[in-house]
Order: sequence, then structure tokens, then C-alpha cells
Amino acid sequence: MSTTQGSNTAGRPLHGLRVIDMATTIAGPYCARLLADAGADVIKIEAPEGELTRTRPPIRDGASTSYGGLNAGKRSLVLDLKQEAAVNVVRRLAASADILVENFRPGVMQRFGLSAQSLLEANPRLIYCAISGFGQTGPSSGLAAYAPAIHASSGFDLAHMAYQPGRTMPDFCGIYIADVLSGTYAFGAIATALHQRNATSRGQVVDVSMLEAMLNLTLGEVQGTQFELPPPPPRHMFGPVATKDGYVLPAIASERTFQNAAKAANREDWITDPRFEKYPDRRNNWAVLMEEMETWSRTLPTKEVEAAFMQSGVPCSAYRTVAEALADPQLAHRQALAEVHDSAGPFKVMNAPFRLSGGPTTVREFAASLGQHTQQILAEAGYSAAEIAALSATGAINR
Repeated sequence: MSTTQGSNTAGRPLHGLRVIDMATTIAGPYCARLLADAGADVIKIEAPEGELTRTRPPIRDGASTSYGGLNAGKRSLVLDLKQEAAVNVVRRLAASADILVENFRPGVMQRFGLSAQSLLEANPRLIYCAISGFGQTGPSSGLAAYAPAIHASSGFDLAHMAYQPGRTMPDFCGIYIADVLSGTYAFGAIATALHQRNATSRGQVVDVSMLEAMLNLTLGEVQGTQFELPPPPPRHMFGPVATKDGYVLPAIASERTFQNAAKAANREDWITDPRFEKYPDRRNNWAVLMEEMETWSRTLPTKEVEAAFMQSGVPCSAYRTVAEALADPQLAHRQALAEVHDSAGPFKVMNAPFRLSGGPTTVREFAASLGQHTQQILAEAGYSAAEIAALSATGAINR
């Protein structure tokens, strides 16, 4: 086990498990970071030039916090997989590993000589997790995929646009939902496979499709393709309510929250108004209801409108920036942010949004420099000093 700062994983739920992280960019690295948070020893295999996100800003003194946030708690091993000697290192490591995570296009690992079938033959207990745009099989499986393209192909972008009155062009993508979502599904699927391995003593292939992950978000739309739905109201039911100096979103999703919103606005007459009393009529007259709501809310500052809703039991929020959200005392109470250290110093990242009473799952506090643990990992795998020197001389590992 590594002696790097932050490597002590005793007491964490996945202590004792070893993960080979061959993934790049976001989806696979995020999944493997969750495994590292939970205590697994994650070995991140990088090409000699380093993983793609090492070049992504913010960069301080040559170290990227984008990389660090996705790869905290992992040890870095540099391998040039164009060389057979480097491929053999992966085979040796995988022979005793518990989990391997990759998010290459289907077929790439096979071309390396590292197919799931061959690795499972050598290590039947291995859980081999492959994350790809469209899944490992099927007519689209070989297509290249990044999150923005998956957002478009899944229908998510057009479904989202349908809730924006007057919009005719889909949004530009800057938040990579498909990556984080599919990485999270992969984390859950790996945990499921680990549980089954306890019963069968056998590993398996975990096949995660980013396309299907995104379609799992469009619950109502999936049903709407099968059965006729009533036409949407002219003003959608979850959106901004104008205030004197901004907007608040009240989530009026039940009879109780409707009644509470009426009380907040001092309009309890709405509760028995035939336009609003019953849900179908209220839905059809939602634009009228919101216009009357804004007759009240536009006279008050955002903070007062938000407070009135909250005091009446209406789930709501003013619209906040990420910086404003991160300053919320609730996050400080939950210790939602953790400090990570890399070669350029400290920075903060989000912990996973869950807590376990039986052990910590917080981000581990180091982000490795490129190839920092190469020799250490090879020595643990049984390579002699002479063999490591030979690998270095050929460029199969970092020099």
C-alpha cells in the first residue's frame, strides 16, 4: 500500500480493494475517484504525456485542479501502452486487482491486448467496468462520444428546451451531466457486482451506457412517447417567480404546497377559487395563478419572498451562483468541501453527496503528480530494480 500522504484507508468501506483506473477525462475518472474516496487503492494508469485533464484550467504552477478534483486519492503510474512491455504491466496488475475501470471507445482495450475476456480469464474475480457512449454492443457502440453529444442524442437537450417558452435553439453545453451521471451509475453498478462476487466468487463485466444514463433522467418524457399526455400549460409549473430585485423558484408540487403558497402570498382565497382549487384546473390556469402570485412577489425583495415561502413550508430557493451556493452554512456543517494538496499547493473539491455511518467516504487529500508512484507500484507488483530500470530505458514507463 502507498505511503503517500492521505493513503491511510483503514476504516473506509472499500479498504483492501485494488482498482486499476485506465479511464480518461470525466466519467471513468469520477467513478474511480468515488472508489478511492471509499478507501480503495486506485492505481491511475496514464500515458507518458499525462491524462487529458492535466492540461485543463485552473492550472497553478503546472498543476491542474480540474485533474486533481477528479483524481484525488489515486496513485499515478505512467505506461506507454504502445509497447508490449507496458501492456504486460497492466496484465500483471489486473491479475491481482479487484476492479478495472475504463471509458475508451469499445474495441480499444482489445486492440491493446487487454480485452475484458482475456483479463477475466486470468483473474476470474475481476470486475471489469466499461463506460462508453452507447454501450459495448449494438449498431452505435463504435461511435465516438462526449457528454455534449450524448445530451443531444438522448433527447435531453430538446426536452429541456421544451420547458423554455419562446426558445428555438438548444442550450450550449458547459456542464457535463452525462459524464458525472454515468460515472455515478458505474460506481453503483460496481458495488452491486462486488456484492454478487461475495456470493459467487466471480467477477463480471459492468457495461455502462451514457446514452441510457441520460434517458433515465427523462422520466416523464419516456412515458409521454408511449401515452398521450395533456398539453403543457402556457407557463410551466416549475420556474422563476419575479420579485422586486430578482427571482425565486417555489416548487409547488402538491396540494399542501399550493395551499402554503397561497398563505405565503396572503391569498388564501385561491384555495377555494374554482380556477385553482383542483389540480387539473390549477394546471390549466397556471399562467393566471403565477401572474397573480407576481402581483404580490414583485413588491418585495427576493430575500423576503424566499423567507415568506420558507416560513409557510413551500420548498423554494432564490437563484444562486455556484459561489453563493458554496458559501451556504449548510455545506460547512456537512463538511461538503474537502482540501486536496498537489504539487502546487492546496485547493478544495466537493466530497461525494453521501455519508456512511460505518466509515468515511470523504475525498482523500492528495492528487499525484504524473508518474509519481510508478516505481513504487512496479516494486509492489514484483518487478526487480533491474527490470524497472529496463522498462524506464525503453520508455515503457516514465524515466
